[in-house]
Amino acid sequence: MEKRTKKTTTQSGNLVPNEHSKPTTAQTPLLDYMAMLIEQFGTVNRFGAVQNYQKAMCSIARFLQTESDTPLAAINEEWVGRYDAFLIHNGLVRNSRSFYMRTLRAVYNRAVRQKLIPQTYPFVEVYTGVDKTRKRAIKEEVIKQLYELSLPEESPLALSRDLFLFSYFSRGMAFVDIAYLTKSNLQGGTICYSRHKTGQLLCVRVEPCIQRILDRYASRHSPYLFPLLSSTDAVEAYREYGRALNVYNRNLGILSRMLNCGCKLTSYTPRHSWATAARDHNVPISVISAGMGHTSELTTRIYLTSLDNSIIDTANREILSWLE
Repeated sequence: MEKRTKKTTTQSGNLVPNEHSKPTTAQTPLLDYMAMLIEQFGTVNRFGAVQNYQKAMCSIARFLQTESDTPLAAINEEWVGRYDAFLIHNGLVRNSRSFYMRTLRAVYNRAVRQKLIPQTYPFVEVYTGVDKTRKRAIKEEVIKQLYELSLPEESPLALSRDLFLFSYFSRGMAFVDIAYLTKSNLQGGTICYSRHKTGQLLCVRVEPCIQRILDRYASRHSPYLFPLLSSTDAVEAYREYGRALNVYNRNLGILSRMLNCGCKLTSYTPRHSWATAARDHNVPISVISAGMGHTSELTTRIYLTSLDNSIIDTANREILSWLE
């Protein structure tokens, strides 16, 4: 791939072409446009988007090895179909192909919104959904086994077990949100945080089982609640998060074998398991959705505007009653 023109950014995160760069137009090469978007995401610390766009950009670059770089104006249904065929030829399953297509569609739609190209809906014939995967939820009996599992104190396995339980106890809090929790998120017996995925503000009451875990990892020398991150620099902290997630999932695999439960624990399991437990305790779907911070469904959005947080906390206390 040829060297991209270097660009600079303003404090607002918008790109400003340098004196040698060309303005963005319909003839701007797709890979150049994606490189610009990646740089923009980096300036506002959207490192997950940076990773996704970099993966898609590498895939498209491999697709374009035998032809010249495609300008934005050339992205049409035929071109998208050829790229999809390339992905199929390389053995990608439907969900993997969908990931690349959704990312490319996001790039295309951004160019449309910027009025660089007209909307021609070139993705209507390719798959952009997400196939259902195997259920990740585990039963409450397995949660109890994990809770009672004897592990060496202050060991990596004990930390991973505690993080898993903390996630479950806090209504399925995502690992990325746990990793970035700081002391400032603790407010009068409540953990208030913004979901990294959606930006939505959620508040979770600190139940006794949650407090016990927090107390185990309390440190006067770190702004974070858990010993997963140490840097306050956004780029380095994200690298630390990636490494911590890998270690966490690896340790969960070991814990799965120790439990001999016939299931595989992952970082997604607590979230799915809390939702399943809530359903089994006859908690209304609207309350479950609100408790987990789901905002994609119309019913959930309606309830989020009026649902008192104490109802969600009451539901969580019911689920955790076996610990008392």
